[in-house]
Amino acid sequence: MNSSSPLSLGALLALLSLSPTARAAEPAAPPKPPVQAPASDAAEKLVGIWSADPVYGPEVQGELTVFREGTTWRARISGYEATGQVEKGALTLALPGGQGTFRATVAADGQVLRGHWVQPRVMVGGVRYATPVELRSLQKGVWRGTVKPWADRFTLYLVVYKKPDGAIAAYLRDPEKGFGRQFALNVSVQGSAVKLVDPRGPTTFEGTLDEDSGRLSVPIFFLGNLQFTRRERDQAVGLYPRTPAPGAYVYRPPVAEQDGWATASLSDVGMDAAPIQALMQRLLDTEVGPGPAQRVQGVLIARKGKLVLEEYFYGYDKERLHDLRSASKTLAPVLVGTAIQKGAKLSPQTPVYSMFPGHQPKGPEDARRAGLTLEHLMTMTSGFDCDDDNEETPGNENNLQNQEGDWYAYTLDLPMGRAPGETQAVYCSAGINLVGGVVRNATGTWLPEHFERTVATPLQFRHYAMNLMPDGEAYLGGGLYARPRDALKLGQLYLSGGVWNGRRVVSKQWVERSTARHSVMSPERTYGYAWWRHEVRVGERVYAEYEAGGNGGQYVMVIPELELTVMFTGGNYGQFNVWKTFREELLPRYILAAVRR
Repeated sequence: MNSSSPLSLGALLALLSLSPTARAAEPAAPPKPPVQAPASDAAEKLVGIWSADPVYGPEVQGELTVFREGTTWRARISGYEATGQVEKGALTLALPGGQGTFRATVAADGQVLRGHWVQPRVMVGGVRYATPVELRSLQKGVWRGTVKPWADRFTLYLVVYKKPDGAIAAYLRDPEKGFGRQFALNVSVQGSAVKLVDPRGPTTFEGTLDEDSGRLSVPIFFLGNLQFTRRERDQAVGLYPRTPAPGAYVYRPPVAEQDGWATASLSDVGMDAAPIQALMQRLLDTEVGPGPAQRVQGVLIARKGKLVLEEYFYGYDKERLHDLRSASKTLAPVLVGTAIQKGAKLSPQTPVYSMFPGHQPKGPEDARRAGLTLEHLMTMTSGFDCDDDNEETPGNENNLQNQEGDWYAYTLDLPMGRAPGETQAVYCSAGINLVGGVVRNATGTWLPEHFERTVATPLQFRHYAMNLMPDGEAYLGGGLYARPRDALKLGQLYLSGGVWNGRRVVSKQWVERSTARHSVMSPERTYGYAWWRHEVRVGERVYAEYEAGGNGGQYVMVIPELELTVMFTGGNYGQFNVWKTFREELLPRYILAAVRR
């Protein structure tokens, strides 16, 4: 997309250097060039906080009513209607024009329709999401519920400031994606034309300032022409840790809700509040600026099965879904465990290619494929020529996600770079995603439905958004959106040996096998079934810890010896050296140090 925008009438007249009335008043005098302030001086009027909040959809959401008339089913939502039928117990109702699809299972008693709403491909992220929907019977043949799709919106801040040398600079920040962190911009203004130039690279944004309306229009890549308006400090939700500035931190125990968590105070579970208060104050005092800093967006702590801390920052709250990134990779082996619990004929030794009987790998035959097992996929030892840290490998996640066809088939066709099962792991999202194909084929169930039945419902998830591949199946390589309170339940489930609130979800043996050491990522980091394994030191004590971890600082951490689960959510995307400090510094210095008994 072109980063420049059309000139406004005011900008065009400024370039002509003369207005029509001036030409009529002084016909004999030659036109004089306007006196313009230096670009840096003119740019000073932009100093401050600017915000753009585009909403891209989805258009269809809200009340969904489903009618059954004989063998025909109808759906009505947002002025649209669709018809469909039930095949093998599965109901599919697709709106015209690809505006959305309702997929559900028809219960025998007919009182509830539980399913998912699949929304169109979103602008921010470029994928489709499946979100859970429950419709309840109003009368015979009529059900109604609410569709709450993933909100396709984006908040971007442009902060313009004066450097010590007098130059005007700017940086971009967004709470959701970490989009702006790579840009450090020099700002210049000529008339109404605004130019934002990154001196480190080729990126230039050219926009227009309309001083009368107070709007700054800047085209930003695929996001389109964003309309920025000024914000005061107390209006800039998401830019600062809290809005307005909160002052001194005061600890308050979490509030109990109908989501399965029992709550308590820190002292109730033998934790000292002082280190936790110090951590929260540190997070609140985080300086906002162009440089890297810890952007912790949420901290949750559960001890002895009770939620004792729940704090959010940068515009997040308990109901706002958070992108778990690769922390949701851990769900792939969880779904294997729940499938086994439900009777699926799977084991860690299941040969992968046997689960795709119709697939014929392309390219030369390689005998090493026959040795590939489900365990190899879950431990990042598949042997595929796949390395997410090396874009030259065909299995790199970016290469996978550029495919418009079947991602399972693409992965199965990858050349082998080494024998499966070697101790040294190689990080490969494509391999973990392929675990989903094995589960789907073993259960005969669409993955969002399997997740809803065997994980989300028993763990009392309130809401989530599951990202889908181009063919409509769930992508298990990362990117699930969930409430942090719900995501933390995954750690508590495993800490409790596969049980949540008295209900068995996976076997104790599966938990033990999943969190055991199977491969090595680096000398300090070993790997289980998509669980990272570490040792954390506090003084002279060393604690075993395992975690689900994702880009930006998404962590679900378990410290079994202390009966402790911890969740961090963060916005330090692409800044591994920053977000790894959540575990290496914040966890031991403040949270583990708070445990007294």
